[in-house]
Amino acid sequence: MQNIPSLKEKVRRLPKTSGVYVMKDALGNVIYIGKAVNLRRRVGQYFMNSYKARAASPKIASLVDCIADFEFFNTRGDAEAVILESKLIKRWKPRYNTLEKDNKNFLLLRVETFAPLPRFAFARHRKDDGALYFGPYLGVSAIRSALSELKKRFGILLSDAHPKRLGDGRWMLYDDARSQITSFENIVGEAEYAERVKAALEYLRGRDAGAVDEAQIKMREASDALDFERAAKWRDLIAAIEETRVANARAGVEADISASSAPVAIAAMDSLRKALGMPKDPQSIECFDISHISGSFCVASMVRFEFGEPAKQKYRRFKIKSFVGNDDFRAMREAVGRRYGRLHREGVPLPDLVLIDGGKGQVFAAMKAFDELNIKPPKIVGLAKREETIVTDSFEEKLLPRRHEGLRLLQRVRDEAHRFANAFSESLRSRKIRESILDDFPGLGEKRKKALLEHFGSIAKVKAATAAQLREVDGIGFETAAALREFLDANFPLRGDG
Repeated sequence: MQNIPSLKEKVRRLPKTSGVYVMKDALGNVIYIGKAVNLRRRVGQYFMNSYKARAASPKIASLVDCIADFEFFNTRGDAEAVILESKLIKRWKPRYNTLEKDNKNFLLLRVETFAPLPRFAFARHRKDDGALYFGPYLGVSAIRSALSELKKRFGILLSDAHPKRLGDGRWMLYDDARSQITSFENIVGEAEYAERVKAALEYLRGRDAGAVDEAQIKMREASDALDFERAAKWRDLIAAIEETRVANARAGVEADISASSAPVAIAAMDSLRKALGMPKDPQSIECFDISHISGSFCVASMVRFEFGEPAKQKYRRFKIKSFVGNDDFRAMREAVGRRYGRLHREGVPLPDLVLIDGGKGQVFAAMKAFDELNIKPPKIVGLAKREETIVTDSFEEKLLPRRHEGLRLLQRVRDEAHRFANAFSESLRSRKIRESILDDFPGLGEKRKKALLEHFGSIAKVKAATAAQLREVDGIGFETAAALREFLDANFPLRGDG
């Protein structure tokens, strides 16, 4: 350990709050990461004269000798410190942190939102499988007890349940003794069960206004009655609710069961139908979004949702051809016109609802496209992101509650269109940048540039071609090939030649 006075001075400037500290050696390598309820007190212990003597193992003594500097990160509590500590250890893998090197994760709560009857289960790893994840949870016993309580309170299914579909479309949740024990109906429809799932998740998230208060009252009642086992279960439920809040805040996510669950998506379509005054549920929704970079590479995307779920094979992209510049309204009019002009010519039914990313101007542009085509439009609405205002085709504005299932469905469709458009725009931008290399070579017109790209397949292969290979392209003679090769060597030398 070097420069102890300087390190002790740095310790005195540490806050007395929870956080994570990162120890470094003389070369700046991270050698140890730890958490603390009080950063100043915990880090200061490393630099006390008696600490090495009191260290319980040679590993700690060796660590103290190697410390040359440290950094710290403030957290909002001990639970967040544990999560951050684990993430940093997995990122840097310090040699003195042996406990985390098995790469284990904290326990997650997984909800199978893609299933007709979502089950609640535990997982160690978060996968991109369409499921809804909560956590990570630091206290395994807490979330296990909480899940048991949620099952009793709301009648949800856990991983050990294997429901059976009946002939009338309903489900039998249990076919054993559990069907007699449960206080809930054992035979349910998907929509009814979806309401159970929604209520359970709202409770777990702490959105049920009296959830924590009620649990605290029952915990005290059990404690007063000396039923400490029951009191511990209520304590664990409170801990799980609080950890769910912390974990979601840390991850910056807002889990939404209506985004993936088929039963709730159906309920969302019904809510949207009522809110928009439509004669039937919007079973097919198409949404348009415009993306550009300062007016360049202007493109439109269209995504399609069917029965509340994305139909990705039916997504479409449009390069804006009628103009060059920055005009979202003209771009919207062109994209909508091209899409539904083609459907009309091919005799394909129009969607139940057309959603426009934007406000009155964008909605008017979409309506103008239908007018120019002389086609009766379906229901058209816009969604303005600032206040999530719905703009109808009569230019009225509607504000739905943020937790309205119909609004959540519109938001999900709009956000997917935005993601799809940005990805397309970025792809075109990257390709344009790559192809601009040939634009910088004087005397090479569009015809010969196109011939080069078609012959070699990519700009990378053009850059790697010899002068003789360049001459194989139609329109590229000896002098042009030699000059192009010289230009490429001067500006983009091949790597590994030395």
